[in-house]
Amino acid sequence: MTSLLIDSYVAGLHRRLPPGIAEETAGGLIETYEHHLAAGAGEGEAAHAALAEFGDLATVVGEFTRQAPGRRAARLLLATGPIAGSAWAAALILGRSWTWLAPAAARLGFGAVLLLAVLALLAAATSRHSYQRTRLAAAASPVILALDATAVATALAAAPALTVALRIAVAVSLGRIAFTTWTLPRLAVR
Repeated sequence: MTSLLIDSYVAGLHRRLPPGIAEETAGGLIETYEHHLAAGAGEGEAAHAALAEFGDLATVVGEFTRQAPGRRAARLLLATGPIAGSAWAAALILGRSWTWLAPAAARLGFGAVLLLAVLALLAAATSRHSYQRTRLAAAASPVILALDATAVATALAAAPALTVALRIAVAVSLGRIAFTTWTLPRLAVR
């Protein structure tokens, strides 16, 4: 038996956090509440004491959100994006990519998909109060992985020579592919 205050808090956890995290946190809150009851506190007093120990719901959800795997992954992919972009810009300019056989529609499509993925990563990386928003990284990460793989495959197939700049760009993208592949299962779990 719990109080309405505890029930309301637990319902808030379940609305705003993934089921596993919400269950674990709710279990700790209920255990704390029951501890106060066993120590002789009344129902209302025990509920207030347990909630005081836990902190307000927004703070608790905010802390879980700040530590969300999706938020961390999004931040790392965004941090490496300018490095990858610079490496590819150098490789494509030095390799005179405008002479390669790549349709303009494919180039525009690549850019549009990249922009959408970056926007999703930005939403996930900047989330401070919405755990659900951090899950956008799970949707955007495979897209980034596919874009990196497409860039590598296209450049290696279409480039007339494997220049130093192209090797660097390929290495950066392969590193991002490895990181994203390693991260994706962790994003799916939480």
